[in-house]
Amino acid sequence: MKVLISGTGGTAGWPVQGCGCASCSRLSPGHRRPAEAVLGEPGRPVRLPLPGPGVGVPPGYLVSTGQDGLLLTTPHGHRILYAAPPHLPSFPVPVRPEPAEPSRADGDRTGDAPLNGSPPTPLNGSPTEPLPGPPGPVSDSPSGPACDLVLVDVLDRPELLGDLRRRGVVAERTHVVAVHVDHRVPSEDELARRALLWGVRVVPDGTVLDLGEPAPARPPLPRRTLLLGGTRSGKSAEAEVRLAAEPEVRYVATGPSGDGDAEWGRRVRAHRERRPAHWETVETTDLAGLLRTSRTPMLVDGLGTWVAAVFDECDAWSGGDEGGRDAVAARCDELVAAWRQARSRVVAVSDEVGLGVVPATSSGRMFRDVLGRLNQRLAAESEEVALVVAGRLLPLPL
Repeated sequence: MKVLISGTGGTAGWPVQGCGCASCSRLSPGHRRPAEAVLGEPGRPVRLPLPGPGVGVPPGYLVSTGQDGLLLTTPHGHRILYAAPPHLPSFPVPVRPEPAEPSRADGDRTGDAPLNGSPPTPLNGSPTEPLPGPPGPVSDSPSGPACDLVLVDVLDRPELLGDLRRRGVVAERTHVVAVHVDHRVPSEDELARRALLWGVRVVPDGTVLDLGEPAPARPPLPRRTLLLGGTRSGKSAEAEVRLAAEPEVRYVATGPSGDGDAEWGRRVRAHRERRPAHWETVETTDLAGLLRTSRTPMLVDGLGTWVAAVFDECDAWSGGDEGGRDAVAARCDELVAAWRQARSRVVAVSDEVGLGVVPATSSGRMFRDVLGRLNQRLAAESEEVALVVAGRLLPLPL
């Protein structure tokens, strides 16, 4: 079965006419037309998105809707998910419960929670509100195998793609194509970079897909990535972007939970609300242990708070106790060794401490030196290292 992707842009295309943003100004008018996919037999085409509930669907097709979008099953059994507006609902920011255990930042594993905090309605469950009436019959339960094609608005919620993979809706054989592309991304180059990270194809308008052909395999990604940056540089957000479309992620929070510190607590909550609800979150300073044993992609945020916590645990802040300094050095050696042997994909965030003023206290200078040396050692054992400045990614090649 062949599908014509006649348009891939947002509702108003990309660039948006009359928009003065930098993203739109980089492109010529008509660069990407509003998203549309055409499939079906000659004389009986089906166009996605549908113009209205049940409109334009010939007999023999099954249509259902849910929180994942619109699922169309063809007479030949092909399953096509349109996970983009207007068939993808808009959701509020998810609300996560407070931690249930002191050893966990966000409570227990939340793998079965919906992405949006609403009652779950996956494709392999019952849809929320079926599209009514003929000509296309409506399925009451769109359960079944993985989809053959997913047209997805990854700029809105890339974590939706990760959740679809987690639930088996997207498999290796699934063609995944980005649609509803617009000025939410700064440029085509940045779109291509994110698409590579997320395992989604970016195709030009007018592309014809043959669902009978194998879907392109996801290219291998760096096993160990170190992201450096200053305060409010965007380094944490960049780390989350890199793992957003993974089916499973273990988020390792190394900082304090924020109890008793209102300002720090607000920071922690902001990070929690930004993370996908199906990610597992663990609060620990045993990074070496996790790196040695984890088979799940990990995001470590961050190394600066880890070093501070290790200083606390080793009672090393005074600087006068050589035993405390030696214990910190041993912990750093252990972490570097585990990082070198890590088997799962890991992205770590760290503070770049070499661009500021010389700290006024001996403990501040000691912290700076330890973290700076640790950054260098981990960078030497990483496939990818980058500096994030004002939200811009600056790769640091060898």
